[in-house]
Amino acid sequence: MPEISRFFGIIIAMFFDEHNPPHFHARYGGDKASIEIDSLCVLEGSLPPRVLGLVIEWASQHRDELFANWEKVIQNNQPQKIEPLR
Repeated sequence: MPEISRFFGIIIAMFFDEHNPPHFHARYGGDKASIEIDSLCVLEGSLPPRVLGLVIEWASQHRDELFANWEKVIQNNQPQKIEPLR
């Protein structure tokens, strides 16, 4: 699972050859969630509220880059790194 960003202890990644809908994975400690890129809704799992807020803020700033990376990983290509939340 290629890591595409890391900030405040949160790891953002995408799997190769994924299934729809377009989404990314966020991990923080022992918590993890899959988040849909279009709606920014949690598809599976959970994160602490503050962490989820940071992930959603980051994703809303980088939605185009997330969609571009989605196109890469579904074709088994390496995604690009995305700037962390500052």
